[in-house]
Amino acid sequence: MDDLLARRHRTDKTTVLAQPAWMAALVYAVLALLGAGAGWLVKILVGWLVTLPWARMQGPAKLLTSVPEPWLTVGLLAAGTVLGLLVGLIAQYEELSVVVSAERITLTRKGKDQQFASDRVVRAFLDGKQLVLLGDGEGELARETCDLDAQRVAEAFRAHGYAWVDEDPYQDDFRRWVPDMPGLPPGADALLKARARLLEKKGSAEDLRELREELARLGVVVRDEARRQHWRLNRGRG
Repeated sequence: MDDLLARRHRTDKTTVLAQPAWMAALVYAVLALLGAGAGWLVKILVGWLVTLPWARMQGPAKLLTSVPEPWLTVGLLAAGTVLGLLVGLIAQYEELSVVVSAERITLTRKGKDQQFASDRVVRAFLDGKQLVLLGDGEGELARETCDLDAQRVAEAFRAHGYAWVDEDPYQDDFRRWVPDMPGLPPGADALLKARARLLEKKGSAEDLRELREELARLGVVVRDEARRQHWRLNRGRG
């Protein structure tokens, strides 16, 4: 009944959830200043390094100090600033943005979109810093790291008629994974071992997501906590 009432009172406007422009500008400014500071520090270290005949990297250090002033200082400050801005650009590129409408939810990260029709999304919630979309049969449609304001996210989903809950309704079903534990479907333990190796080596998020999707096809839902895996069965699968 609550879901039905929410659908009836939903808004038809599209809501875009992303870091506000002022925050992005602040991050860029801070990183640019830090980069410029790093460039100034490099100048000081290089000047000190050439006074130590026994130190390594004498060749590159002498080459840098041979650049006349003020070009050496300007060049190092500019290089540091550009590097700081580049770090900010990469960070923004990797952040999650969410577009919520009455028809669909679109999750975008690294230029890649994931779209979910509204009738597929049964519930949504934040699990710590992760946005989770639940589908039919207790399965997860998506689980993405989300640094957006929690209240804004919840309000947007509710405004568009989605069933937003304050916590994972299946959180008590999760069990910590250990190798060769019983209760898993055939093939799931091997996939979890592969994910464990990736987590230990801080492997790519894309590889971790692909293995998560493989586990979902076997009816296993997995979440990570401090590089430890917890799993539950999707009892409604099939």
